[in-house]
Amino acid sequence: QVQLVESGGGLVQPGGSLRLSCAASGFTFSHYAMSWYRQAPGKERELVAAITVAGGRTNYADSVKGRFTISRNNAKNTVDLQMNSLKPEDTAVYYCNARHYYDRTLVPYWGQGTQVTVSS
Repeated sequence: QVQLVESGGGLVQPGGSLRLSCAASGFTFSHYAMSWYRQAPGKERELVAAITVAGGRTNYADSVKGRFTISRNNAKNTVDLQMNSLKPEDTAVYYCNARHYYDRTLVPYWGQGTQVTVSS
């Protein structure tokens, strides 16, 4: 069956770094654009970063641009999010998302989420 499993979340001080990873299985990974979303308490889910099927293009939310980097490895079926210079407002549950690039009517896949807490 389809699985997206996030890892790497945790507690970090402001200015620190974390690297999130998402391991995918059960579908043709190279046909899916991958994204990271996050949701903080009381706020709507927001797109953090996205990457195209071959990794040729990336997009970032303005709030994380220059601090976060998304990457993918199609041989390993993984997508990572390197987060640097973390701020308290980055605190949220981070979700891995997979969307079929060639048939955008298909329901996307979601991981279970991993908690990131930025606090002193």
